Amino acid sequence: MTAMVVLACTETEKAKTGAEQLFDRMQALQLKGYMYGHQDDPFYGLQWDGDTMPGVDRSDILATVGDYPAVMGFDLGGIEMGDAKNLDSVAFERIRTELIKHHERGGIVTISWHPRNPVTGGTAWDVNDTTVVSQILHNDSISKKFNLWMSRVGDFLKSLKTADGQPVPVIFRPWHENNGSWFWWGQKLCSDDDFHGLWNLLQDYLLGEGLDNLLWSYSPNLDGGWNEERFNARYPGDDRVSLIGEDAYQWGTEEDYVKALKADLTFLSDYAKKHGKLLAMTECGYKNIPDSTWWTRVLQPAMDAFPICYFHTWRNYKEEYFAPDPDQVSAADFRRLYDSDRTLFLRDITDKPSAGEQP
Repeated sequence: MTAMVVLACTETEKAKTGAEQLFDRMQALQLKGYMYGHQDDPFYGLQWDGDTMPGVDRSDILATVGDYPAVMGFDLGGIEMGDAKNLDSVAFERIRTELIKHHERGGIVTISWHPRNPVTGGTAWDVNDTTVVSQILHNDSISKKFNLWMSRVGDFLKSLKTADGQPVPVIFRPWHENNGSWFWWGQKLCSDDDFHGLWNLLQDYLLGEGLDNLLWSYSPNLDGGWNEERFNARYPGDDRVSLIGEDAYQWGTEEDYVKALKADLTFLSDYAKKHGKLLAMTECGYKNIPDSTWWTRVLQPAMDAFPICYFHTWRNYKEEYFAPDPDQVSAADFRRLYDSDRTLFLRDITDKPSAGEQP
């Protein structure tokens, strides 16, 4: 693996916003390789639940390779309701603590938001009403409710500060997988204009709250047929996006997955280069990883061919997981991926030692 020391900020860098500094850091790291990210890494594992062991640091990735992910992902679904825990039953106080902890150990953090349906009261996956986004934009009572929801998101994001009061830079990834139709903001649930209105509403609000530490990621789903016209239809615009991501899971055959992934990354890497954006696989994986060589035989060759800055597997849980623990069938292959010169875990992006390593 390739080690990289984080250098002290210059005076010019200090003048940049937190988001701009994060962009520069990720762009520099991309010259070394691509970072590995994991959702809910400190909260759940294949054989453990973090809530049952308060105060104990656990990570399936740390247990498998002896290092933390470079990127950790967290979700705010439920914050809009004023709930104490998110949609995955993780306390927001714990999310705040672990997020700041990962930043302070030198890692990078990303946040998604699966808000409930403000019209029906259902989950983010409730698509029974096709007017939700339109009502947020044009119905006074729903707009008022959504304004409250945005304020709760903003309050949480503003609370993400280090001990010396510095805001934590965050990759913020709202309204993801919008080219699918399984979320209430999806392709068949709102017009392109209304989607732009929803994006702008949230972004303008959070920027108006002074949150210039958010690096905004636009992250549609694996498509397999992108072209300029289709992609631009919902793309928020270069002035509103710093990172272009794609959520790319293998749900069907290996052949179909590889074909779609290569087609999409060919288009997206060219688009990102022309528009000056970072590129990432903002979600990816193979449910329960039944293939013992999937990491280096299927996923890695596709990633090696394109200039991505990170790839991010979804969370581990007993019934559904997307990364191995030491006993999982793909663990040895994941360690081979870890040993690659192209993959970057925590030790590769910071001069700070990981858990158990002496300075």
